[in-house]
Amino acid sequence: QVQLVESGGGSVQTGGSLRLSCASSGDFVNRKVVGWFRQTPGKEREGVAAIAGYFSKSWYSAAVAGRFTISRDSARNITYLQMNNLKPEDTATYYCAASPDVSDWSDAANYGYWGRGTPVTVSS
Repeated sequence: QVQLVESGGGSVQTGGSLRLSCASSGDFVNRKVVGWFRQTPGKEREGVAAIAGYFSKSWYSAAVAGRFTISRDSARNITYLQMNNLKPEDTATYYCAASPDVSDWSDAANYGYWGRGTPVTVSS
């Protein structure tokens, strides 16, 4: 069974950095699209970034482009989300997800595997 486990969330002040990790139970993610999403209470899950293992292409939402970087350690089956210059509006629970392929990386409905999330709080 496929499992995704997020870690690295926490509390930081505005301008701080965090690195989230998404560990998978096998090497299948190296052949998949892995995305990072975030969600706050009462709002829909929002696509933040994604990476395609098969040709190492990455995508970012406009809200995080230039501040967040997604990367993958294929040997360890871990996908990272480096978050710099964090802002209070980045506060959310962050989830990683995987899918065989996606036409729209930011649509949560395209992902079949999800982790349980890790919380991020950015204080002003």
